Amino acid sequence: MSVNKEMKRVSTAMLQAMKDRQEKISMLTSYDYSMAKMVDQAGVDVILIGDSAANVFAGYETTLPITLDHMIYHAASVARGTQRAMVLADLPFGSYQGSADEAYNAAVRMMKESGAHALKLEGGLEIIANIKKIISGGIPVCGHLGLTPQSINKFGNFGVRAKEEQEAAKLIEDALALQDAGCFAIVLEKIPAKLAKAVTETLTIPTVGIGAGADCDGQVLVINDMLGMNADFKPKFMRHFANLHEQIITAVSDYVAEVKAVKYPNEDEQY
Repeated sequence: MSVNKEMKRVSTAMLQAMKDRQEKISMLTSYDYSMAKMVDQAGVDVILIGDSAANVFAGYETTLPITLDHMIYHAASVARGTQRAMVLADLPFGSYQGSADEAYNAAVRMMKESGAHALKLEGGLEIIANIKKIISGGIPVCGHLGLTPQSINKFGNFGVRAKEEQEAAKLIEDALALQDAGCFAIVLEKIPAKLAKAVTETLTIPTVGIGAGADCDGQVLVINDMLGMNADFKPKFMRHFANLHEQIITAVSDYVAEVKAVKYPNEDEQY
């Protein structure tokens, strides 16, 4: 009999247990196999395949252009690189905001073709019927409130949301509706820390913040940002845990110089 035990995959039940015992949830984005493998080995609880791939990988100004096919490709790449972390995939703009049936069909495609374990959708009461339809099919859904990048053209900028009383009240109403619909967690993006704390204390399901203060049940960042690969992007909430922008440029410059000087490859680096 083998003494080895399989490592358990992080599940929605495990995330709920983490909130209940006040253990913080760690979440980072990844978009490819190699990065996902490293992030998974480092012990992150949830890997999010964000539609931010539109910005990070394709250079678009917004997340709107990325398609369901693109997201399935990225999510499948990440899923193949993970063993422990939950794989959470965004449904992209236009794939779920229409009818409940359209949303369900997009969700099923993502789950079947990518191997993701759960999906994230932006919005509250306006898409609640669509979320219920997806959850009724056995697909776990994470909500997303506050700054919802797929609605950037409605907002007009990437500023802090729900600073005014009316919008804050609606966010709380939306959060409760998402919980009642069966969402297992909610991402809160770029809202006042006091509001995020109130929402977190009101809900029984976990909250994961990005630019929403320290009182959420967990935190999420874009991997390229927190590794310092985007030197020009540093909003108030962003901490660079490395400076890969400088390190990569230095390494590539050294490589170019060594090739030009016929110093690479040397005798020990050839057959």
